[in-house]
Amino acid sequence: MIEVRSVTKTFEKETVLDDVSFSVKRGSIYGLLGSNGAGKTTLMRTIAGILKQKSGDVNVLGEPVFENESIKEKLVFLPDSLYFLPQYTVKQMARYYQGVYGTWNEERYQKLKQVFRLEEKKKISQFSKGMQRQVAFWLSLSAMPDVLILDEPFDGLDAVMRQQIRNLLIQDVAEREMTILISSHNLREVEDICDHVGILHKGQVLLERDLDDLKSDIHKVQVAFKQDQDALLKRDLDILHEEKRGTVRLLFVRGDEQKVTETIKSYQPVIFDRLPLTLEEIFIYEMGGAGYAIENVLV
Repeated sequence: MIEVRSVTKTFEKETVLDDVSFSVKRGSIYGLLGSNGAGKTTLMRTIAGILKQKSGDVNVLGEPVFENESIKEKLVFLPDSLYFLPQYTVKQMARYYQGVYGTWNEERYQKLKQVFRLEEKKKISQFSKGMQRQVAFWLSLSAMPDVLILDEPFDGLDAVMRQQIRNLLIQDVAEREMTILISSHNLREVEDICDHVGILHKGQVLLERDLDDLKSDIHKVQVAFKQDQDALLKRDLDILHEEKRGTVRLLFVRGDEQKVTETIKSYQPVIFDRLPLTLEEIFIYEMGGAGYAIENVLV
């Protein structure tokens, strides 16, 4: 559905994307993560066909996307900074979308009116930031795209509307096999809906994996021993991060879950608990390993 192969993008002498490769399968939700300035927005704008890469290939629906009108009719990109035609009302903007997207579904547009409950005849510029974000989703989902690219999509939305929009996105993925590429700094929200994640750092792909597989490979455990077992633990376990809280240790360990459990239990711990691991914690560890140091933020 989305194929990025050996893509490089430069602005003057600065390399923003450096040999980036990854793919997004049809009917999946892919979370693109990264530090500030990692190149996420440039990559998304390149995939949307707004920017042209210096080298490499960007294919959407099996075809190059840049200057390809037939593909762009099936793709919608919602940027972080929204733009609407000046002085346009919601209804006028809807008619504009209808003219651009041959897949526009008027019945869907009318049904979504009951979800967003915004005044159609009001100028979009008069709405709040969160309400403008709702307009963008209303129009985008009415266009029935095959590919939806979202850059910080939930910014400015209240909790109820965030949940409603998440439900709409998941519905379209399940029923129409719509493909979504989403970038957000709110990793908890990404974790709720994504099935695959990639981490971009300094213009390069640091990691790309299925979210469930990623979580199954790293384990968060809380342990305490009668005697100091530091030397043995470091010898027998691949400890990614460790925090000491009195006699209790919080460990992030890479490896097979059963083997990790058996190894720790062989030291007869006084306390041993497996704790849930979040995407945010995985991101922090991986970024720390790449030199993006973060101290004492894993909890």
